[in-house]
Amino acid sequence: MTTQMSDASEQARYEIAHLKLVPRRHVGRLITAAVALLLIGLLVRAFIIGQIEWDIVGQFLFAPAIVKGIWNTLAMTVMAMGLGIVLGVVIAVMRISGNPVLSVIAHAYVWVFRGAPALLQLLLWFNLALIFPTIAFPGLFELRTVDVMTPFVAAMLGLGIQQGAYTSEVVRSGLLSVDSGQYEAARTIGMTQMQMLRRIVLPQAMRVMVPPIGNEVIGMVKLTSLASVIQFSEILHNAQIIYYANTRVLELLLVASFWYLVIVSVLSLIQSRIERHYGRGTRSVRATV
Repeated sequence: MTTQMSDASEQARYEIAHLKLVPRRHVGRLITAAVALLLIGLLVRAFIIGQIEWDIVGQFLFAPAIVKGIWNTLAMTVMAMGLGIVLGVVIAVMRISGNPVLSVIAHAYVWVFRGAPALLQLLLWFNLALIFPTIAFPGLFELRTVDVMTPFVAAMLGLGIQQGAYTSEVVRSGLLSVDSGQYEAARTIGMTQMQMLRRIVLPQAMRVMVPPIGNEVIGMVKLTSLASVIQFSEILHNAQIIYYANTRVLELLLVASFWYLVIVSVLSLIQSRIERHYGRGTRSVRATV
């Protein structure tokens, strides 16, 4: 009997039903949130009371020159990224190939074009006529380089070739993420190298490659603003032309910022949808684990 009473009292010591649940107070979070909201409020207040003519911002938001700059920015993004992706795939395959000559050439390409700043490359391509006055193929054609190397062509080559160096590293990491057994299985059934890449390796590597390439596309949208230096008519260049005429610098910069944010937001949504598409297999595997 005494033993039962002692057991009951011992059990009562560890009973927690009578205890009151007190939620944890995140004091640090509350202070951080309050400071952040205060800073945001001060920033909004500064823009409201600042010397900004918001009616001018609305007036030039859909100005023909700005709209033309938007289309040129999108076109340059597509062309430069297209060139970069093609070069990136080729260079990545060269780097992992067993041919030492191709591998060295690919390494040199990545080393040179990742090392030189994008603005420097744009200026070099735009001034290519100082090195090669003409572009000629004996017996077929001969053109003046200054006529060929327009701001559009120079920007596309400068941005696209540099992008190829970065994309090659993304593609290479994606190719190396595929299990070696997949390569061996493809060779066993008699697939050629190109068939193996197109049908087996690249579809699996896309899950790894899509997120960083999507980020590179978004980065390219903003990188096109560098082309304003060589007089390519993208958003920032056309905004600059307008504020050189009406001296409303901040208002036109806000217009350019608005459109960059719109383009990046749309591309981010598209990237999210593509990532979900290629991540379906991963989600199903996780769900079964």
